[in-house]
Amino acid sequence: MNMSKGISRELVSADQRVIHSAELFGIDFPLRLEPAIYGFADQLSSDYHGGYWHFYMLSNGGFYLVPDDDQLFHVCSENGWEGKLSANAFGIAACLYAYSHLSFASGDFADVCAEQYHLLREYRMDHAEAGGILAAAD
Repeated sequence: MNMSKGISRELVSADQRVIHSAELFGIDFPLRLEPAIYGFADQLSSDYHGGYWHFYMLSNGGFYLVPDDDQLFHVCSENGWEGKLSANAFGIAACLYAYSHLSFASGDFADVCAEQYHLLREYRMDHAEAGGILAAAD
């Protein structure tokens, strides 16, 4: 369990992944959010080639995904930042991009994405790679 400003994270077990994501996002998780996260991951790094992702819930109500990979991802973000991020930091950046992008629609799902963006951003603030995540996703 990692700590960030008193915010802890917990791995969502394989048997709870569908339940947890459905409680937060409903049918929009597999139809809109998950593809957006993977799409932004693909745009952010040529090192990303798909694969299994872990789900994490945060003690502040936040939620994010992390690629199941130990490598560092070379990231080239659309704002011009270039650098390397761990899989955990890369997952946070991809989720922040997706949450931000999807929050500009209307309706309940957009509101949930906006809330999740802020909850994940709060967690990111004390992350060991906060500077890189901020630079990549700002």
